[in-house]
Amino acid sequence: MTISLDHTIVAAKDKQHSAYFFTTLFGLPDPVPAGRFLAVRLANGVTLDFAEPPGDLDIHPQHYAFLVSENDFDDIYGRILERGLEHWADPRQSAHGINRNDGGRGTYFLDPAGHYLEIITRPYGSGG
Repeated sequence: MTISLDHTIVAAKDKQHSAYFFTTLFGLPDPVPAGRFLAVRLANGVTLDFAEPPGDLDIHPQHYAFLVSENDFDDIYGRILERGLEHWADPRQSAHGINRNDGGRGTYFLDPAGHYLEIITRPYGSGG
């Protein structure tokens, strides 16, 4: 059996702001309308579908981790620094900067909706 993730919904108070924050920070094409969503397609075909919840529903922060190349890490991290985004080496937000887990690099930061984003250059458990 082959199972792969096709898409996930990312709740945001302002889907335009959150979707464009993501695409500009990650150097991706602009999001495209898909019904009531703004869809961002990733390299593996998965889409992040940004949506505003109905009414006054609270947004519960989620964690989204992205495996990126060393060059992409440099580019994204450079944009994090340019924007002055607070970022951490660990998910507990106890140390600023980047980590060197599994022989790669990683950092955590928040998107406009309060979701926890992470970029890593090596999968966890891959050694190094």
